[in-house]
Amino acid sequence: MAKILVVDDETDLEFLVKQKFRRKIRENVYEFVFAQNGAEALEKLEQHPDFDIVLSDINMPVMDGLTLLNRLAEANPMVKAIIVSAYGDMENIRTAMNRGAFDFVCKPVDFEDLDVTMEKTISHVRQLQETFRAIRENNILKMYVDETVLNFMAHKEFESSLLRNETLEASVMFIDICGFTAITENVPANTVVNLINNLFDKIVKEIIALGGHVDKFMGDAVMAVFRGDYHLDRAIDAALAVKGQLASAEEITADGRTFRPEISVGINCGEMISGNIGSASLKRLDYTVIGDSVNLAQRLQSVAKAGQIIITEEVYQKAKESFSCEKIGEVNLKNKAKPVTIYQVIA
Repeated sequence: MAKILVVDDETDLEFLVKQKFRRKIRENVYEFVFAQNGAEALEKLEQHPDFDIVLSDINMPVMDGLTLLNRLAEANPMVKAIIVSAYGDMENIRTAMNRGAFDFVCKPVDFEDLDVTMEKTISHVRQLQETFRAIRENNILKMYVDETVLNFMAHKEFESSLLRNETLEASVMFIDICGFTAITENVPANTVVNLINNLFDKIVKEIIALGGHVDKFMGDAVMAVFRGDYHLDRAIDAALAVKGQLASAEEITADGRTFRPEISVGINCGEMISGNIGSASLKRLDYTVIGDSVNLAQRLQSVAKAGQIIITEEVYQKAKESFSCEKIGEVNLKNKAKPVTIYQVIA
């Protein structure tokens, strides 16, 4: 659903917008919020950081639309504005565009043209949101981006406008490299880092190939999240692909010690909260997912043995038509009052 702020001192426009877009409002395609001038619009933007676009008149009391355009980037850098005004002369159009307006629609309003313009603008905003989401989700960016840019991206207003906390349905996978801790005790630090980075590369490639993203690295484990269509199937496919990739890999020899990499995996799906989690005072925030579904996936990985991909019975019911699974039985998991029945994915 697109959230739209309409800024106009003409009360008739609110009635017309609600009438002309009543079907899309009813179907939750559009949500409109109304303000009568630029100052009130800035208050609305502060109250609702999740606006997508602003439709604004030019000539208004208290604060006009052109002044609002000057303040818009500071209030919410992701919002794009469409000027809707009877002042359609070239001077006003040029001024509006120079101040950051995305488009210009003249009054009296042709609502079909306005709808097309809104859809185009919303599509542009969505692309920007996805781009910045991808940037924030891939922490490896910190290795390559100038510190000034990162500080700007960590700015409170930037974060609040760019990153929306949301509840979503997704799949989470925890992959642990089994037995790796033992080799780290007797091998030089540089060798350890090179070994684990090479293994992580193999794991990450399979996750990305199936549309997942790496949420974080935790010691010798990887947390990955899969969203969108068939997220559970893609998560399990990724786990099987990683298992196959490592099974065919050569043994690792380092300083006279031999190590054959294997993984243990826990996968779960369900509702979770996606948001920017961490300490604002330390300026250390990670865009991640949290919730019972995520915790359960980690608990499943903790009981998985080398070579096992573990799921719950609930997940098994959703996956059994696509994957061959084997029942293991009941296990006691941390923070679970009752035993949980688990299965391992075979193929």
